[in-house]
Amino acid sequence: MSVETAPLPTQSQNMPVIVAALALCVLVLLAGNIAGQKQALAVLIGGLAGFALYHASFGFTAAWRRIFAEGRGVGLRYQFLLIALTCAISFPLIAYTDARGFILPVSMGMLFGSFMFGFGMQFGGGCGSGTLFVVGGGSTRMCITLLFFVIGSVLGTMHLGWWNSIAFPQPVQETFGVGDKFSYGMINNLGPFGAFFVLVCLLGAIALWSVWYEKRKHGDLELPRKTESFIKGPWSPLAGAIALAVVGILTLIVVGRPWGVTWAFALWGAKGANALGVDVLNWPFWTGWKANAIQNSVFKDTTSVMNFGIIAGALAAAGLASKWRPIFSLSRVEISTAIFGGLLMGYGARLAYGCNIGAYLGGLVSGSVHGWAWAVMAFIGSSLAVMMKRRMGI
Repeated sequence: MSVETAPLPTQSQNMPVIVAALALCVLVLLAGNIAGQKQALAVLIGGLAGFALYHASFGFTAAWRRIFAEGRGVGLRYQFLLIALTCAISFPLIAYTDARGFILPVSMGMLFGSFMFGFGMQFGGGCGSGTLFVVGGGSTRMCITLLFFVIGSVLGTMHLGWWNSIAFPQPVQETFGVGDKFSYGMINNLGPFGAFFVLVCLLGAIALWSVWYEKRKHGDLELPRKTESFIKGPWSPLAGAIALAVVGILTLIVVGRPWGVTWAFALWGAKGANALGVDVLNWPFWTGWKANAIQNSVFKDTTSVMNFGIIAGALAAAGLASKWRPIFSLSRVEISTAIFGGLLMGYGARLAYGCNIGAYLGGLVSGSVHGWAWAVMAFIGSSLAVMMKRRMGI
């Protein structure tokens, strides 16, 4: 995943760093005053995520594209390292503390939504977290992707009731915890250590296949980038995986559930639609606590303040790296693919319980089988999009 910036060769850019620091301070104060200390900490965790995502260029989109199109699996293997490191702590936390996991059922809507998300992210140019950190890094194109990600998300909430009525294998009810017979939580059924063993075996088998495949295709393994500076970047994928594992674990400890991103996009879209006179509160999705979220301050929503923190953290990283330079001349292809990809990702994320962070990473670190189903369908969608883009010459 690349950032639409042209590097400046010498010192850090002061203005983006100052703006990012001030933004983080304001966010911490607002979140803390409105929702308490945990909310303020959530802003800082988001800031760390944005800083790490930018410096490590840790995106899911490029890694999936490269293993399919180029036969290079280094990005995929470091994704698996991130998952394994997080699960080593998250599984015992979920088993023995009040932290809850995302244990959600597999359904027709979830499968189609994850396919749609994977397809869309190759056109949009980033995943859920990738969209945010590239926006913070100064990409004007990704601002368009984010806008239509939000629009697609709120449209998804409009139609979610219809998708949930498709009986595969039965109507879906969003739930946390095991209870639906088509949900399967590995931690509850195998224990935290048994679940971790199974997960590591599965990830290890896929990683070994990627090593075999890359050597067969290229004769050697691509060497990962090395860390040049922890302040100015770039970081190695190892440093990125460790930092993001810390983000995931801190989120579980402080917030009490796994890291998520795209719920906030749906909320922002619903708030905007409601302000424009659209009666979203009559949609079945926006009931109970979700209706309250529309009425409450956005700073009461933990996912939102973490997302704001991601953007600010990435802005600081871009300034320190001397790479914050937005490009305002975009081609029609760049604009149209950003719109198309954003809409697909937003709509798909609502059907599939989230994006690469909330559904894929969040599902796997919770020991939920739906995380594996999401990954398979999103990878298929991503691969199909790569083929289509190649044929279209974009």
